[in-house]
Amino acid sequence: MRPVYIWTVAGLLWLAFFAWYTNLRGPLTADEVDHWLSVMEERSPGSEPSERLRKFLSEDDGDDFLMVNVIEMKAEPDRIEGVDPGETSQQVLGRYMAYMWPALLKRACHPIIGGGAVADTMEVWGIDGGGRWSSAAMMRYRSRRDMLEIAGSPEFNGPHEFKLAAMERTIAFPIETFLSPGDPRGLLGLILFGTAAALHLLFGRSSGAAPLRP
Repeated sequence: MRPVYIWTVAGLLWLAFFAWYTNLRGPLTADEVDHWLSVMEERSPGSEPSERLRKFLSEDDGDDFLMVNVIEMKAEPDRIEGVDPGETSQQVLGRYMAYMWPALLKRACHPIIGGGAVADTMEVWGIDGGGRWSSAAMMRYRSRRDMLEIAGSPEFNGPHEFKLAAMERTIAFPIETFLSPGDPRGLLGLILFGTAAALHLLFGRSSGAAPLRP
């Protein structure tokens, strides 16, 4: 195997992943912002989209972001249509996630970290009722556009009812990362190009090609 093929394959694989994992379409345009705000208004007739949402969309920089979620589950889920007797709130939430997982993953959106609470809040001040939460998670979104395409889809309406039936309360807010050592683009690059270097050394010796020089 010629080393040039090894490096070409590694480079193409990394570029393909980078193109999928990265938002290359740029920030939301003013027309897109107006469109998505109208979509959200249609989903909740009689209510105006919040100024917070308008500001978040209008200030889009095109980069990925994390949505921080803190959740308190209901002791018993609301018995809406589609909720079977005896189902737990976690099981009902799973019906919502059955829509969310495929919609997220095909857009390179995925959880960064998540887990259940092991104790009540260690410190809380300035808010009421923040002493107990069930779980917390951080979800990576490739872009604000991807978030809107997921939440604005007509298919989202039905599953979202299961989320409302299962959750007592939640806090969700977006953050932009300034340090992300676990970014898959960097990790995959290290794996691919490290493997390519090892294969270059292995096959380069057997074929008489020039070895890698520092």
